[in-house]
Amino acid sequence: SYFTLPPVRISTSQYNAKSQQSQILTTPGRCQAMPSSSENTPSDANEGCVGPASQNAGKASACAGCPNQSACSSGTFSSPAALAAKQKEKHDLQNSLSNISHVILVLSGKGGVGKSTVSTQLAQTLSHRGYSVGLLDVDICGPSIPRMAGVIGQNVHQSAQGWEPVYSNPNLAVMSISFLLEEGDAAVVWRGPRKNGLIKQFLTNTDWGVGGLDYLIVDTPPGTSDEHISIVQYLNDARPMTTMATKDGKRGSGASGAIVVTTPEEVSMADVRKELNFCKKTSVPVLGIVENMSGLQVRVSDLSFLRGRGDGDDNGDDCTDDVLSLLREKCPEVLSMVATTDVFPTSGSGPRGMAQKFDVPYLGKLPLDKNLLKACEDGVSFVDKFPSSPAASPLNGIVDKLILALPVEDEEEEDEEMQE
Repeated sequence: SYFTLPPVRISTSQYNAKSQQSQILTTPGRCQAMPSSSENTPSDANEGCVGPASQNAGKASACAGCPNQSACSSGTFSSPAALAAKQKEKHDLQNSLSNISHVILVLSGKGGVGKSTVSTQLAQTLSHRGYSVGLLDVDICGPSIPRMAGVIGQNVHQSAQGWEPVYSNPNLAVMSISFLLEEGDAAVVWRGPRKNGLIKQFLTNTDWGVGGLDYLIVDTPPGTSDEHISIVQYLNDARPMTTMATKDGKRGSGASGAIVVTTPEEVSMADVRKELNFCKKTSVPVLGIVENMSGLQVRVSDLSFLRGRGDGDDNGDDCTDDVLSLLREKCPEVLSMVATTDVFPTSGSGPRGMAQKFDVPYLGKLPLDKNLLKACEDGVSFVDKFPSSPAASPLNGIVDKLILALPVEDEEEEDEEMQE
């Protein structure tokens, strides 16, 4: 039931007029809205901001010295047309996300800590347990989800209901800018408004199916910038608020929660603490911290052995066959053991201590595991393909905790509750 249109494709140097119009921000200044006293309050606004849609915007005493004062005082964001456009945007977002039970953000202030690996394997594991899962890649400049989900090079098509995501398996739908690019290796050189416009299109135009989703997992880029602010704001507009207690009372978020990924060294945790403060500021509940790449774990039978120093250009002679043969003869029980070593030194009390400091759950450690890397390279479910690999049990444990924190009610139970 596809329209007679070619697969949706966009050029990194061109964008159609419709999507350009959708990129117009409803928030003045260079920063987007952050959930504060007013849902459209800019993140760099003064304390006591009245909001850009207020009749006193740019004129109140609290506006003095604010970088957004000029734009707010013009009335552009409080005009009837602007307010009507904002209302339509909220209506479109609500319609598009109304049949999604839980939206989970995967965040980290640091790049290279394994957010995409965690996002993909959470989605793969949940889908193989029978849940209906969506995986949304909002890392506009560095989309890696399609390869990790095994759908690299696929096309998105347009139907009467919107963009049809690509299915990694019957229970896992994937959406990424990678499907829309004319060339897979093209660089996406976009400023914030263009990124934000595409994120909104992903949320409003993607058809996740008639039955909806149990979980929508959103893989984000590192940092606390445009993409993060946009996705939080759009979710706040689209979904019932998940409330959380704060010193100032209860505040809400349209996101069901965030999983924050870090590695154990201070270089990573310093940036991740900023991400945790971002969650606190935007009222996004933190479902927990995942300590990724926590040591290297390899079965002894999978190790390689070198004779010599093994440093510099001289890696020594490979003696793997001799060593394994000797172990089989003299000490065969060693071959089934797991060898482990710390690759990244743990700083202080590590991610577990950081979780305690911020009063958020600690979901566990994921060790470096060559089979986990292979599963992501091959686009398969790690725990199903390599169930006895060292990282399989920890990953299953993290998924168990996620399901416990965000259970999915059966439709029959929901119908019974409604009847009561």
